[in-house]
Amino acid sequence: MRPLFLLTVLVTVSVTWGHPHPPLLSSEMVDVINKANTTWTAGKNFQNVDISHVKALCGTIRNGPKLPEVVHNTEGIRLPDSFDAREQWPNCPTIKQIRDQGSCGSCWAFGAAEAISDRLCIQTGGKISVEISAEDLLTCCDDCGMGCFGGYPSSAWEYWANKGLVTGGLYNSKVGCRPYSIAPCQHHVNGTRPPCGSIQETPKCVMQCNDGYSLSYVKDKHYGRRTYSIPSQEEQIMTELYKFGPVEASFDVYADFLLYKTGVYEHVTGDMLGGHSIKILGWGEEKGTPYWLAANSWNTDWGDKGFFKIKRGADECGIESEMVAGNPHN
Repeated sequence: MRPLFLLTVLVTVSVTWGHPHPPLLSSEMVDVINKANTTWTAGKNFQNVDISHVKALCGTIRNGPKLPEVVHNTEGIRLPDSFDAREQWPNCPTIKQIRDQGSCGSCWAFGAAEAISDRLCIQTGGKISVEISAEDLLTCCDDCGMGCFGGYPSSAWEYWANKGLVTGGLYNSKVGCRPYSIAPCQHHVNGTRPPCGSIQETPKCVMQCNDGYSLSYVKDKHYGRRTYSIPSQEEQIMTELYKFGPVEASFDVYADFLLYKTGVYEHVTGDMLGGHSIKILGWGEEKGTPYWLAANSWNTDWGDKGFFKIKRGADECGIESEMVAGNPHN
């Protein structure tokens, strides 16, 4: 019996060696996903990029401080089958915007700054249409975590309520009081942006506006009235989006998510790389699969022009378990 046992062991080992995890960001991983005939299509979003850079983009520390839950009374509310905040509030341009966090794990600040910008516009009927500064939040919120090396979305919303946030657009935009100071980097081999390197140090907190901006730092601040977490039930999340606009959500990023191009993402293969925060702006169904519509902060050459869909109703990668939002002061 012994030789047969040895043969079995050898066969098992060779099979194991023959099917390792496909290398991260590789064509092999793209093929594995696309052959799995799942709900989404994979392709190359990052080329010539170090894995440490991609891991560091996932700068959300999961299971951090919790905000109080706000539960909606959903009785009598009729939610549509699909909803897109870009179409619902067309006079709020920030809802359509895709930002770029550059070589910094600032997704926790971006998700908050983006959704806050949208909600300011929505609540004021388009009267206040500004880009809230991710830079101000990233650099000045000491309680939020470690800046470019990770932070807590709930603390970001609390900072907005307690200390306020100034305006500030994309890198080099000269928009607002404090535009983003970290340059976008080039995900692909051919392009005009600098290559994606190691994660940068967090910029300094500068409590003054750029030269030439019309308001003072203090006068430019916008404040939140209340901040809260959203219950993880589908109907609660949909009601929140429908009534008040986009929210910030966090989830676990697996290696295959980096290769998302179109369709409704669900985890297929690859290791977990870290926590990531994004903006959720709608929902719908595609080929029978329900999804959340989300905006990422990895520039427009990632995914579906910077946007993606992720499976809805099954807490895919934890997407429904840590959603935060708030209401602005008028």
